[in-house]
Amino acid sequence: MRKIVIGHLSTFYHTSTVLMADRDFPEQLGRDVEWRLFGTGPAIVDAFDRKELDLAYIGLPPAVIGISRGVEIVCIAGGHIEGTVISGKKTFRGFPEIGDFGGILEQFRGFRIGVPGKGSIHDVILSESLERFHLKGEIGVINFRWADEITEAAAKEEVVCAVGTPALAVALNRYAEGKVLFPPSRIWPNNPSYGILADRNFLQEEKETAEKFLGLHEEAAAFLRNSPEKAAKAISGYVGFIGEDFVLETLKISPKYCSALTKAYIGSTMEFVGILRRLGYIDRDVSEEEIFDTSLIAEVHPSEAHYENP
Repeated sequence: MRKIVIGHLSTFYHTSTVLMADRDFPEQLGRDVEWRLFGTGPAIVDAFDRKELDLAYIGLPPAVIGISRGVEIVCIAGGHIEGTVISGKKTFRGFPEIGDFGGILEQFRGFRIGVPGKGSIHDVILSESLERFHLKGEIGVINFRWADEITEAAAKEEVVCAVGTPALAVALNRYAEGKVLFPPSRIWPNNPSYGILADRNFLQEEKETAEKFLGLHEEAAAFLRNSPEKAAKAISGYVGFIGEDFVLETLKISPKYCSALTKAYIGSTMEFVGILRRLGYIDRDVSEEEIFDTSLIAEVHPSEAHYENP
């Protein structure tokens, strides 16, 4: 019986970190597991295309981009919503002094914003926002392969603002004299910051294993929701170089963890499809049926979703 290969990002508030920290996880899954770390979602899509992964944690825009070019993957569960945060130097004004996202971005004319790799959910949200508020070309954008590089760039003032994960926001707050400038829930409501993607052949051949994984994924999401202090301790202990207080601060920025695929989650993803095509990330429409298979998560999580009711 072969091992299961799961791709993940360095984003420690994903359930991947909780599951990796649990020594009993492989036994509960009933399979040996290999975890593979990637810098960005697009890199995970490329690994799926090379048939190197069975499951992965990834934002939905890079997954849609991959599906549009024929990568045989499908989203089988949610994980977190509203995980894109904008942080900048404390000298810039934030919410509620400025009440809309366009006004926040307007401050950065002539400056540079750091954001994770091209095609990541953070990159797509920023690109769409700059176009919508007529700021494209007025603000410099630097894409980084690893989010950690953005913190260093901000400390050196190579960028004065960052659009990325809650963990990136906390890092800027602590190490680059930054602050959260706008609530993540107001940037793009219900945006699918990550979901669980599966190789379609794996899903067909290993349906029972995939269903077991989703059950453990939801248990870990509930742990993050209901016991953030305990979760912070477990995550900090596993990672080894991140303090509990740093983890807990990250978990509280956008505590919307759940495995369900809600109408709002799916609807937000389908909004991205149109935007991805308009901005040139994809060259065809991608249907909901191509992106989602809700059959397993409907069995694992039949109750009301917890995104808005932690």
